[in-house]
Amino acid sequence: MKKKIQIYNRQIGDECPCFIVAEIGNNHQGNFELALKLIEKAKEAGVDAVKFQKRDINSLLTKHLYNSPYDGPNSFGKTYGEHREKVELSVEDFAKLKKIAEDMDILFFASVWDEISLDQMIKIGLEIIKIPSADLVNIPLIRKAAGYKKVIFLSTGMSSLDEIDIAVSELNKRGSNYVLLHCNSSYPCPYEEIALPAIKQLRERYSCLVGYSGHEIGIYPSLASICYGACVIEKHFTLDKNLPGSDHCVSLTPDEMKKLVEGIRIIEKSIIVKEKKVFNREYESSKKLRKSIVASRDIKKGEILSENNITVKSPGTGLSPIYWDYVIGKKAKKNYLKDDFILLDEIE
Repeated sequence: MKKKIQIYNRQIGDECPCFIVAEIGNNHQGNFELALKLIEKAKEAGVDAVKFQKRDINSLLTKHLYNSPYDGPNSFGKTYGEHREKVELSVEDFAKLKKIAEDMDILFFASVWDEISLDQMIKIGLEIIKIPSADLVNIPLIRKAAGYKKVIFLSTGMSSLDEIDIAVSELNKRGSNYVLLHCNSSYPCPYEEIALPAIKQLRERYSCLVGYSGHEIGIYPSLASICYGACVIEKHFTLDKNLPGSDHCVSLTPDEMKKLVEGIRIIEKSIIVKEKKVFNREYESSKKLRKSIVASRDIKKGEILSENNITVKSPGTGLSPIYWDYVIGKKAKKNYLKDDFILLDEIE
């Protein structure tokens, strides 16, 4: 049975165009205008959706982790908690950005990292809820998200099959529409650890739709994921890879995102036909490029056809040389001039 999920005016799933997501995450650096610019550039690149990340820092972090020193090159605050707060947008900002994105005809959604953020994103009307890889094991969050009856994207980075079994079971119990995203949570992910065939493994194990969330550098593995059945592709998105923040180095620029979208659409066309066949345009090519059985010299009526008097030459509008063995040893029923086609109804 073909699987599909309807979201607004789009369908995600089998025989549908791949749903392409520009993962803005926190690459806006807590700046509304930068977030807006990222949405505009994502639209120009041709994506279907933009995704942000939402955290309620007090719910997310212990007091100890909040107060831990965080003074590296990617830091926006003296402590880890201050850093995380600096790169957050308000719920009001999210509501404004959602409307702007939808006015551009691209969907807006977010990863929710805690239950308060989940409630906030539901309140502003998100139809897709993303559960990040870090929270695949967060059963209370998964249960609450499933209870809202929204489409759930669940990333599987850092997760064993046993852990995914439990998370998927929670979604199935509650009748959720969901897409698993194959993912490796290394930043950047080494190419040899991407494991694209796992997309098929997840699809077969859970009988559900599966996509790909890539954290490698570049676009090639994401393009290849189409051939393994990925119905959703998510890639981080930035305006400048040199900006501070751990995600920028694995993010695509607007030009790269446009190339990804164009490449996906080309690959989708190339896998529409699932079986080997000869197309009409090929028949036309075969007339010129293939060869036919012809006389290699003048042949008299009654003469036996052999390798001494027949050969193969273009064009391919005569008898195909696939019949070579059948023709050898037959008798000519007419006279042939050199290069005349040898036809079946002209030999005994």
